[in-house]
Amino acid sequence: MPATYFISDIHIGLQSPKSEQLKLDNLERLFAIIKAEGRSLYMLGDILDYWMEFRHVIPKGFSRFLCLLSDLVSHNIEVVYVAGNHDFYLGRFFDDELGVKTIYGLHERLIDGRKFLIAHGDGLGKGDIGYKLFARVVRNRFNLSLLELHPDLAISLMKYLSRLSRNHKKVDRVFETDRLLNFAETLAAEKKFDYFVCGHNHVQGIMELSVSPCRYVNLGSWIDGSLPYGFFKNGVFQLKEL
Repeated sequence: MPATYFISDIHIGLQSPKSEQLKLDNLERLFAIIKAEGRSLYMLGDILDYWMEFRHVIPKGFSRFLCLLSDLVSHNIEVVYVAGNHDFYLGRFFDDELGVKTIYGLHERLIDGRKFLIAHGDGLGKGDIGYKLFARVVRNRFNLSLLELHPDLAISLMKYLSRLSRNHKKVDRVFETDRLLNFAETLAAEKKFDYFVCGHNHVQGIMELSVSPCRYVNLGSWIDGSLPYGFFKNGVFQLKEL
């Protein structure tokens, strides 16, 4: 049975040119494994450090990643991209040009008989009011049309906001970790599922929740030198390192 893969928080475009080259080299290695052994890839947000898309304009600097993604889809791998807080607006480019399905928020998927709840993790649960308001503003159709008047300025603004988001997260790391775990516990009390899978807070791990068989999974991040990914096959979810 082919495997299903999960990645999150790679933040392509964040670090030095050398680090970014290595990151893409490793992503190419992972995609080769997926093409050989996989069926699906779920990208759970913040794969890019920023993305702001308009009707006729997309950000430059991500060409190699986009080519790798297109090649993966051409090998009949289903790719789903769940927007994160650095994915300000995904638009239609990934869907129409690359064949990647883009979605926002929390979604339910049945994979090989197991129920998955998948999300990036931003805006879930209590708190984070400022971000929730920001997301509604920046993804509003009218506001997007205003930003489209000067895409260069808009993309520069998104880069700046990405840096602000990281600085805020460092201060509130404990809060962010508890918020997502508590949200998963609340969900477990309301509905049965096998795995709640997210990213966002960069704290990798798998935890049994208080209601069986529910489990909380955080995929971690690629920005500190580690290369984690999720692997699901034969009813078992594992966190692996490339």
